[in-house]
Amino acid sequence: MNQQELIRSLSIKTDTKIVMIVMDGLGGAIHPEKNLTELEASHHPNMDKLAKISACGVQDPVGPGITPGSGPGHLGLFGYDPIKYLIGRGLLDTVGIEVPLTPKDLTARGNFSTLDLGKGVLTDRRAGRIPTEENEQLCKKLSGIKINGTEIYVHPVKEHRVSVIFRGDNLSDSLTDADPQKEGVAPILTQAMEQKAEATAKIVNQFLEESRARLKQEKKANCLLLRGFSKMVNLPSFQEIYKLKSAAIAIYPMYRGLAQLVGMNVLKIKENNLEGEFKTLKENWNNFDFFFLHFKATDSAGEDGSFDKKNAAIEEMDKNIPALRELDPDVIVISGDHSTPTAFSAHSWHPVPTLIYSKRALARGPERFTEYSCLKEGILGKISSQEIMTLSMANAGKLLKYGA
Repeated sequence: MNQQELIRSLSIKTDTKIVMIVMDGLGGAIHPEKNLTELEASHHPNMDKLAKISACGVQDPVGPGITPGSGPGHLGLFGYDPIKYLIGRGLLDTVGIEVPLTPKDLTARGNFSTLDLGKGVLTDRRAGRIPTEENEQLCKKLSGIKINGTEIYVHPVKEHRVSVIFRGDNLSDSLTDADPQKEGVAPILTQAMEQKAEATAKIVNQFLEESRARLKQEKKANCLLLRGFSKMVNLPSFQEIYKLKSAAIAIYPMYRGLAQLVGMNVLKIKENNLEGEFKTLKENWNNFDFFFLHFKATDSAGEDGSFDKKNAAIEEMDKNIPALRELDPDVIVISGDHSTPTAFSAHSWHPVPTLIYSKRALARGPERFTEYSCLKEGILGKISSQEIMTLSMANAGKLLKYGA
């Protein structure tokens, strides 16, 4: 019996409520110029106050030294083994924008990017984060492509992100990423990871060549990068494991898609900002007993290498903590799916600061909610991300005793 099966056998339905706030890319590392992490430099008194009465620590999303993508990072937070359940980014984005899929479909996450045609190197993997409206027009340029009987559909997601669907017979997702995930280098093609995927790799690479031919006149978005190839997967039901009526509040399609795949109810948000997310939480408070609320700005600022913007994002979240506490949830979790230090402008392997508040918690937390304070002064020490749901359930009184 694995951990998830054990929790399934012990979980019970109660009236208590859990709120899990995922600040995407929350963790950081010492910035060489600031000599501080972003959490250390930012002013977040409400999270600091909460940390003092919470069980705090740091968590590894996948394992020590492993740099996770957002998919594995979130699966771990939801209590799923991110190594066992590896889901491609393409599937998450596609489900998130509510595009119907068939068993024949292969999905991929796409980035419009900027290629220096003279030097043949990428200068911006995100094409300046072009507006979604511009993205929609570019997707039209790529419509109607068909290769060896495989139909290809390109759907806008948000800003520079797109979802690409390959619909054909015997397609395989055993493909390497066609995205070097760094700038200053040439774009790359996908490669088959096993013999049965060789035909699929040829189709994908022909599509990439055709897409660049159609985009070459664009000033910013003249290149398409693909990664996260995936076919449909079936995950154990979040509701069946935890006996929770769960709701997801997320603006970006990928996180809505992931929540949908585990069986959460994905709520509509009237205003696509953090204030709108908290309004949605309040409006639906009586309808659910578990809420997952996702906040993207901390990660975006980290990937852009903007120390000040990441500080501002942390402080924006902090201003909403009093409104959350007024709802009086039984358990509050604040953590991240991974670290995104601005010094790296990328995801990293650094442990993520975490707090679990409840009146049942063994809590004498740190003075500040930061990486080092949570590790040195928090009762949790260093844990796996998969343990957070178990601890949340225990603190909410939702787990029976194990054994006689």
